[in-house]
Amino acid sequence: MTKTDPQIAAARAALVRGDWPAVVRAAQMVGDAAPQRAEALFLLGLAEAGQGRISAATALLRQAVARDPQGEYRAQLARLLIMTRQDSAAAQALAEAEHALPDDALSRDTIGCVYARLGDHAASLPHFAHAVAQAPDILEYRYNRAAALNFVGQVSEAEAALEALIARAPGHGRAHHLLASLKRHTADSHHVPRLRAQLDAAHDPRDRLLLGYALAKELDDLGEHDAAFTALAAANAEHRARLPYRFASDAANFDAIEAAWPALSRTPVADAPTEAPIFVIGMPRTGTTLVDRILSSHPAVESAGELQAMPLAVKHAAGTRTRTVLDPETIAALRGADLGAIGHDYLVRARHHRRDTTRRFVDKFPGNFHYAGIVARALPNARIICLRRHPMDTVLSNFRNLFAITSRYYDYSYDLMDIARYYVRFHRLMRFWQEAMPGRILEVSYEDLVADQEGVTRRMLDHAGLPWEAACLDFHRNQAPVSTPSAAQVRRPIYRDALARWKRHEDALGEVAAFFAAQGIAID
Repeated sequence: MTKTDPQIAAARAALVRGDWPAVVRAAQMVGDAAPQRAEALFLLGLAEAGQGRISAATALLRQAVARDPQGEYRAQLARLLIMTRQDSAAAQALAEAEHALPDDALSRDTIGCVYARLGDHAASLPHFAHAVAQAPDILEYRYNRAAALNFVGQVSEAEAALEALIARAPGHGRAHHLLASLKRHTADSHHVPRLRAQLDAAHDPRDRLLLGYALAKELDDLGEHDAAFTALAAANAEHRARLPYRFASDAANFDAIEAAWPALSRTPVADAPTEAPIFVIGMPRTGTTLVDRILSSHPAVESAGELQAMPLAVKHAAGTRTRTVLDPETIAALRGADLGAIGHDYLVRARHHRRDTTRRFVDKFPGNFHYAGIVARALPNARIICLRRHPMDTVLSNFRNLFAITSRYYDYSYDLMDIARYYVRFHRLMRFWQEAMPGRILEVSYEDLVADQEGVTRRMLDHAGLPWEAACLDFHRNQAPVSTPSAAQVRRPIYRDALARWKRHEDALGEVAAFFAAQGIAID
């Protein structure tokens, strides 16, 4: 039986349509005709995945791979493994797929996407290129390749790839948004008229959000700051109106963390790891990527990127079945947890995001500020650096940056007052950690780093237990990929453009300033 047989052809056609019952019926016919046929298990596994039953799907794909270790099966298995945050197993599946690569575009794009999720954008590129060559009409493959090109610093190639995509799909919001972010636009080189026209014509909410952000970015580059803010505020307000977000849900997380600490601080730690990773934490868009690049320019350090390893290790230790990784139930369930085991679990999860295990590594997931106490206890040799930025610039930078749209953890970022409330709780939590663990967290001001790059770099290296290294001052020459919205900025030397940016919009931020004053947070 081959993939051209009627039952298999019918099952694969049903997969494309998302008709899961039809997939199951056809796959069962395949299995009845040839019980040892791996294809039946593979198709049933994809049907299970399509219906959200990922554990059952993974088990079926493992069986399919065991019977027929072909690249297509391994690619889909890797996709399911990365969806369930089994990074080590996903990396192993990719390594095995490389020995018998599939030729079809979907499988190669899937492999590229898993590499990207693992942070290995260089490895993803040839797979994305193959997918585009095989199926040039699939726009998602083109977008994935362009994003990977940007991550590895091939900005001109990324720009050309995005223009080719837009030529095929003029209203493709993601392509316009990425194109706007590639560089600083000038009066001689921008896309403002095209963006305005596409925004006027767009009806899809996601495209409207992405186009609105792209337009605001390019207007701001051109010095049209009021028009940029107007476009940004309109895009955010339209999106915020569709979200069920309430700040109380985030406040409950902060409350739970503070309430759990007395018990966690007294819990004995057995067999804690001796490794000394460097955690860079803080509110997003406050200079964490810049600090990551500075530190990873040291020959004894590498960047592991923004890892979910600590949140996932904590969730695993808590054993909660709640829908979110961070929630009050999970934090409360940590009382009495084996903190040393959390440290070891973290390091296992981080391993497959590292290139050279002989070097120390930086984990620059900003949201680890929630877990700073657990980090300090579970990894007693870890070093923690927290970035702080002017409160008003922090609010504005979060409002200006489009985070992962589907992630509920950034729903606070579409409304200025939601961000302000979030900042106040962040500020309070950082004071809580400083009082609870004097000397464990070095707080670094973004403004101080810009004003005195060498002096602050020396302080950071000293806190991290690293000798002075002049290469850290030339962080912009670091060739490692960048997977965050700061990719373009950190390929330049330190600049002052982002300082006191909030002053351009002081009137629009008046309510935020008044709120901060009432909360005792100085902005002068």
